[in-house]
Amino acid sequence: MPGERKRDLLSLWDFTAAEIRGLCARAAELKAKRRRGERVTPLVGKTLGMIFEKASTRTRVSFEVGMVELGGHAVYLSSQGSQIGRGEPLRDTARVLGAYCHGIVIRTFGHDVAEELARFSPVPVINGLTDLSHPCQVLADLFTAYERLGPRALDPGEVRFAWVGDGNNMAHSWIEAAAILGLDLSLACPEGYEPDAGVLARARGDRSDWRSSIEVVRTPEEAVRGRHVVSTDVWASMGQEAEQQKREKAFAGYCIDEQLLTIAARNVMVLHCLPAHRGEEITDAVLEGPASAVFQQAENRLHVQKALLEMLLGPM
Repeated sequence: MPGERKRDLLSLWDFTAAEIRGLCARAAELKAKRRRGERVTPLVGKTLGMIFEKASTRTRVSFEVGMVELGGHAVYLSSQGSQIGRGEPLRDTARVLGAYCHGIVIRTFGHDVAEELARFSPVPVINGLTDLSHPCQVLADLFTAYERLGPRALDPGEVRFAWVGDGNNMAHSWIEAAAILGLDLSLACPEGYEPDAGVLARARGDRSDWRSSIEVVRTPEEAVRGRHVVSTDVWASMGQEAEQQKREKAFAGYCIDEQLLTIAARNVMVLHCLPAHRGEEITDAVLEGPASAVFQQAENRLHVQKALLEMLLGPM
């Protein structure tokens, strides 16, 4: 019943290093079972409420399919198709949906919206994306590294990671992952587009299990040199479309292309959370090339989110 257990995922700080590794291990099991045609249905009778104020393909479909495959059901709510769009207080929506559903996914703009929903919801709330963080995506990215490079990829000092582009919500969740897991992470961001100072300060504090290496540099070459995993994202995220031309100028030279990858580690793996603007932040040749794990990464949203739903909504 709603209220029996209450645990949220608003950022990766909500999980320990052991829990993140455990989610990846469970995602691997669920993926293998799915490919063998084996059903795993711990969420029979459970319903997931999905509040989406931002457009979505991967997040929406992966959560809906995940709930169905786990034996449950998902209810989709857009702001235009619910009372949220007419100004109903979020705390009221949280209480009502929490009485109907066993968990809630929120995909919105301000991170404070997700925090308020979690504060008043009697059931677990999952951040499906805010302007501050995107923990579900980075969990899938970590699982992709775990799957391709082996479980030790998430151990301190084993694999070197790089981020090239905007210091956005994806960069923030990568920074959190690096701090929690003790990863070596280098981020290349143009001046004025660095990650949030508060996010960096917390990650560099004493809250991680190991002393991670997190550096912000100016050029993609500095970030990518010798790195095993290179990630990027669009230069203008949802809500920033009016800044597209300005950002194109600021991010000139920040494209992941074949030339840049020549200075990365041998057998480098490239990630992109999609949708991609081919020819801007990543070339078509890289996205479709042997270094790309992008479509494996996209598929892995489903498997990681099934593991997450099982963890938060399943039987204790």
